[in-house]
Amino acid sequence: MLTSIAAQKVDHKDAKLAMAHFYVAFTALALGGLAGLLQVLVRSGRFELPAHITYYQVLTVHGVLLGLVLTTFFILGFQFSALSRTVGSLSKKARMFGWTGFWLMTIGTAMAAAMVLLNKATVLFTFYAPLQAHPIFYIGLTLIVIGSWIAGGSMISSYIRWRKHNPGKVSPLLSFMAVVNTLLWIVASIGVAATVLFQMLPWSLGLVDTIDVLVSRTLFWYFGHPLVYFWLLPAYMCWYVIIPKIIGGKIFSDSLARMTFILFLLFSIPVGFHHQLMEPGIDPAWKFLQVILTFLVVIPSLMTAFSLFGTFEMYGRQQGARGLFGWLKKLPWGDARFTVPFIGMAAFIPAGAGGMVNASNQLNQVVHNTIWVTGHFHLTLATSVVLTYFGIAYWLIPHLTGRLLTKKMNRLAIIQGVLWAIGMTFMSGAMHAAGLLGAPRRSSFSTYGDSGRALEWIPYQIAQAVGGTILFIAIILVLIIFINLAFFAPKGEQEFPVGEAADHAEKTPLIFENWKLWLGITVVLILFAYTIPFIDMIQNAPPGSKGYKLW
Repeated sequence: MLTSIAAQKVDHKDAKLAMAHFYVAFTALALGGLAGLLQVLVRSGRFELPAHITYYQVLTVHGVLLGLVLTTFFILGFQFSALSRTVGSLSKKARMFGWTGFWLMTIGTAMAAAMVLLNKATVLFTFYAPLQAHPIFYIGLTLIVIGSWIAGGSMISSYIRWRKHNPGKVSPLLSFMAVVNTLLWIVASIGVAATVLFQMLPWSLGLVDTIDVLVSRTLFWYFGHPLVYFWLLPAYMCWYVIIPKIIGGKIFSDSLARMTFILFLLFSIPVGFHHQLMEPGIDPAWKFLQVILTFLVVIPSLMTAFSLFGTFEMYGRQQGARGLFGWLKKLPWGDARFTVPFIGMAAFIPAGAGGMVNASNQLNQVVHNTIWVTGHFHLTLATSVVLTYFGIAYWLIPHLTGRLLTKKMNRLAIIQGVLWAIGMTFMSGAMHAAGLLGAPRRSSFSTYGDSGRALEWIPYQIAQAVGGTILFIAIILVLIIFINLAFFAPKGEQEFPVGEAADHAEKTPLIFENWKLWLGITVVLILFAYTIPFIDMIQNAPPGSKGYKLW
């Protein structure tokens, strides 16, 4: 469903705000990608890092820059663009708050990154206690979260303004999705903000001697799992709304798309215990409850697969396709805007299966803390999500800069997507296989030495290095395309594609806009899943859970 406003392009002032986020995001991609290459080369046992650079320092750089900086800045830039495109230009006040959030996040990123590069915050992506970082690292993280809240408030205010001017109407689907993802982030990041502000920072400053490790880890994973969906939902926004327009089809169902996003909001937050299945101090009954809630997230994922392939088949049949899979031939495989995200969609099938293994109490015990988990992470975030982000960038960057995606850049983008698929097949496949053999998750080659067990893993480490090298070449291609589209491509009008619902689709009910209902249910689920376990953790903390400065 398109409004007259939605037919406009992104306001040029909003485009500058979005592009500022993208400049930071792709800078993080370059630095984090280099750190990732060094990491897999070290793991192969055929390469040593230069003096004064440690393996875990490189690992922290890779995880923080790609897992937190690239994703958060890209998502906010995309969502600002989506809102400007569908509900109209940001107001002066909303744009001011958007820039305020951007600069707070950028300053926070610089502070945290500086500490990591100085080897004073080598605490990995998860920064678990009792690993301790310099206070500036935690202050930087706090600024990133606060800045993201301010930016999120700016987005929500634009959505509210549109609703005030359009009473009784269903909001544009893309803006609705952006608001759901923003609310998910704000609610989830309360957990990481709490542990950083009230536990990590005072501990790092020496104001307290100890820290409750179990509470800290629980607060992190209250945030850590919905963080995965904060990454994933912008990819879903592209799959549901953008891709149908690119292929020349229609959105299968507006209502189904909104229900999918609401279910992610409800069920993605109270599930953090499935990351803590092997930890003592949490009653198994509560772990069991959150495992059930985790598996409920499979439902919106299956709904998404049904909707997407329904869209593809409808389009193919309209083009005269015959047979069970004849519609596949009718899809625009020569268009990078479709092909690159489609590779990400295909990768989500094995990624989802691996996620079900991780969430299962029994199967999780087989792969827990092995490099299988890292392989899964690289299929979900580093393939399904990141490839879709690249596919978005290939049309959004020229749209924002007033340039065109040329045939040459389109061809290079398809090559990049194929290289990424090949590289990730080597790297993630080897990680999954080595994990089943017991290879540890975060260890370098020198850590486990030449023991007989470690010798089994060497071929898989070499395969990871091969895959990582191919992936780094693909990253170089992405950066070449980004720079071209931002500064050198021919001037022109690149479309910001927004799909329309199919003619036969049911009318979207207004209940999806009832935020008091959905946020109320979300809060109830969170309180139900966490209140009693938190009380139990605090009242019956076992010896040692109060924390140490050294393990």
